[in-house]
Amino acid sequence: MIAIACSALLFDLDGVLIDSTPAVARVWSRWAVEHGLDPEMVVRRAHGRPSRTTIRELLPTADINREDREVEHREMEDLDGVVLLPGARELLNTLPPERWTIATSCTRPLAEVRLRAAGLPIPRTMITSSDVKIGKPDPEPYLKAAAKLGFAASDCIVVEDAPAGVRAGKAAGARVIAFLTTMVRRDLEEAGADWIVHNCADIRASRDDERGLQLSVSR
Repeated sequence: MIAIACSALLFDLDGVLIDSTPAVARVWSRWAVEHGLDPEMVVRRAHGRPSRTTIRELLPTADINREDREVEHREMEDLDGVVLLPGARELLNTLPPERWTIATSCTRPLAEVRLRAAGLPIPRTMITSSDVKIGKPDPEPYLKAAAKLGFAASDCIVVEDAPAGVRAGKAAGARVIAFLTTMVRRDLEEAGADWIVHNCADIRASRDDERGLQLSVSR
């Protein structure tokens, strides 16, 4: 067990608290085929980043706004298989509401739909791609998430599953716990994760009089 003191936890959403992998893969695979692109490559590239970023890279001459709206609409309609990941509800139930939030590459409407589908609360301080100018791996999402809670990112722990998110957390100055839910260990290590575990079930949280939270992490 590793003991970690911090002020707050900043969670990614997909691959950390919920699993929407089947739905995401279906939507992006269909979109890829429609545009003559390799589905496997597109799904891999889309993970953990704003959809606009992926679309702009793959179809630089397309109507980005129109394509982004279409992808978002399809993702909001396809909730089949969107489920909680192990330990997510139990961990969130132990955290004071002012000591955690979410920073996701989803748009706000999509994030809210998925949270409701999984039966999780929607944090008042949540940061989505609708709230930032530059998405992950840029640090802006995690800098804003920490500031919304009233803390410096360097006093927070980011919880991620994607290399882009790990890099965003590290660039913000936070320490990062990465999950092996969607990526292999090497990719997370190369991105700079401080600790790598399986999922939320490997984390226990309690109040700490000095820092706010005390985490016990199983490796």
